[in-house]
Amino acid sequence: MRVLGIVLIVAGLVALLAGGINFTRRREVARIGPVSASVRESERFPVLRLAGGAMLLAGAALLVVGTRRRRA
Repeated sequence: MRVLGIVLIVAGLVALLAGGINFTRRREVARIGPVSASVRESERFPVLRLAGGAMLLAGAALLVVGTRRRRA
C-alpha cells in the first residue's frame, strides 16, 4: 500500500503543478502519389485541480494507514 500511496502523491503533485497533460499528434492531411503532407497538432488534456488534490490526499492517507499497520 505504501507504493500505491507514493504513486498517488506523485501523480497528484504533477496534476496540481502542471494543470494538464500536453501531447502532440501527427496527422496526415494529403497524399498525392509518393508525396504526403502531415500536420503536427498540439493538444492539452486538462486535469482538474480537485482531482489532483484528491489524489494527493488519498496517497497521504494510504501512507499513514500502511505505516500504522506495520507498527501494530
